[in-house]
Amino acid sequence: MNERARKLPPDESNCLSTGDMARLSNTTLRTVRFYEAEGLICSMARHGGSHRKFAPSELRKLQIISDLRESGLSLQDIKTLIGLKSSCGSAQSAAGQMTENLCRRIRELQERIDTLVRVRDELVSTVETIQHCRDCHEPQFPARCAECDVTNQPDSSRATQLLWKN
Repeated sequence: MNERARKLPPDESNCLSTGDMARLSNTTLRTVRFYEAEGLICSMARHGGSHRKFAPSELRKLQIISDLRESGLSLQDIKTLIGLKSSCGSAQSAAGQMTENLCRRIRELQERIDTLVRVRDELVSTVETIQHCRDCHEPQFPARCAECDVTNQPDSSRATQLLWKN
């Protein structure tokens, strides 16, 4: 590719509007504008007051940034990760720091996943248990729930104990 071709702007027919970016990343216009203002994504130069346009590569950035935010990383954490490589003096240093940082994030995510799975399982168990209660015609509801054979199982979940038997 010659030097002149590298300087040509991306084909504008492939560019995305702010609305496209928001829709395709399941975010909002405000989020797109905020991440642009924070320097996490970049719009192309605007001419004559035209609307912001983004290269498709910026959509990919926005999508992963949104996923990282949803997984619990702060905006500062994300900025740190994005800037980490350029702040290091060597590939070895950058790779070491990035690996250490990402491994820590993976452990944190795994802990959250384990908690979410445990809570989901307890809620599923509670739903399965209280499905039987739909047919309950106990006149002293809810006072008699504590004595009910259906919900008084020794293996009933903590969620059932808290949400239904309490």
